[in-house]
Amino acid sequence: MDWPAKKSPQSGSGLAQLAAGLTMRLADENPRTNLVFSPLSIYTALSLLAAGARDTTLDEILRILGARSCGELESFVSRMAADALQDRYASGGPRVAFACGVWSDLSRPLKPAFREAVVGTYKAEASTVNFRGAPEEARGQINAWAAQITRVVLGNAMYFKGKWEDQPFDRRHTMHEPFYRLDRSQVDVPFMQSTMSQFVAVHDGFKVLKLRYKCAAPSVFSGSNRTGYTQFSMCIFLPDAHDGLWGLLDTIASRPRFLHDHLPEQQIALREFRMPKFKMSFHSSIVAVLKKLGLELPFCERGNLSDMVDLPVVVGDVIHKAVVEVNEEGTEAAAVMDEATGAVVFAGHFLDPSKE
Repeated sequence: MDWPAKKSPQSGSGLAQLAAGLTMRLADENPRTNLVFSPLSIYTALSLLAAGARDTTLDEILRILGARSCGELESFVSRMAADALQDRYASGGPRVAFACGVWSDLSRPLKPAFREAVVGTYKAEASTVNFRGAPEEARGQINAWAAQITRVVLGNAMYFKGKWEDQPFDRRHTMHEPFYRLDRSQVDVPFMQSTMSQFVAVHDGFKVLKLRYKCAAPSVFSGSNRTGYTQFSMCIFLPDAHDGLWGLLDTIASRPRFLHDHLPEQQIALREFRMPKFKMSFHSSIVAVLKKLGLELPFCERGNLSDMVDLPVVVGDVIHKAVVEVNEEGTEAAAVMDEATGAVVFAGHFLDPSKE
């Protein structure tokens, strides 16, 4: 399951590569539980880190992100922030919030060039706080877990709340039906129902459903002479075989553009359409997963983050949190896919709607 968007000349192939790798590694670590995470949020946080890295450490980050330079990262993220991730609520589209922040301790002031890069390009809030001397005040500005151990904190936050296009679900028709788990047990959960045509594609061994969110009025994309609109969609990949989920994930991860190449392009009439309501959340360190993907230098003393601060600094942890709720009205998510950039904003797997 993923939340993506429509291909553009500046499609995020590196983001798709990272999303595929993270999907497989996190699935390996969460084989029996629901999983949701934000590839775009992680990509953005690592892009901030790249702005302060040098030499082989920078090369390693760029390789993980599938980028050739910091300039390429900055161009993609700034375009996402300026266009696709702008709040469209006032013009009838989704409520979207996207923000970056960098907090440094008094003993580790940010270098002027790094501060200028993250504030100017990423539109990040850059603040100096007293982690050691005034931890309570620092905790009030960021997170409670960070203040006691940290010299520098890089952060990215996203929020999305969108209503379904054409209002396909009526609460009066929602009813409990059996949902079959991977171990072939079942649980009764609320299923939303609709008789409307849906975007569905049937492939060898799996099907794909695309549910569009109500979009805003047309907007002009920067750097382009054409007009267009930001179209967010939730895409669900459903294997035909009862035990086919992990095989499908392997296939998806083998080719980063697999998701986009198999999305449905037209609506078809369905005799019966049901979809469970659900809420999922994730909160954990992802350092081990990033290391398995090949990102190691930022987490050890051999790393070079000297473009960020004057004194040596090592990344101690990367904490990721994501929450998504899907109901008859639409989706609310903190940390979805935008069809204008091809960016996978959320990804994950769904095993049991009765559990968050």
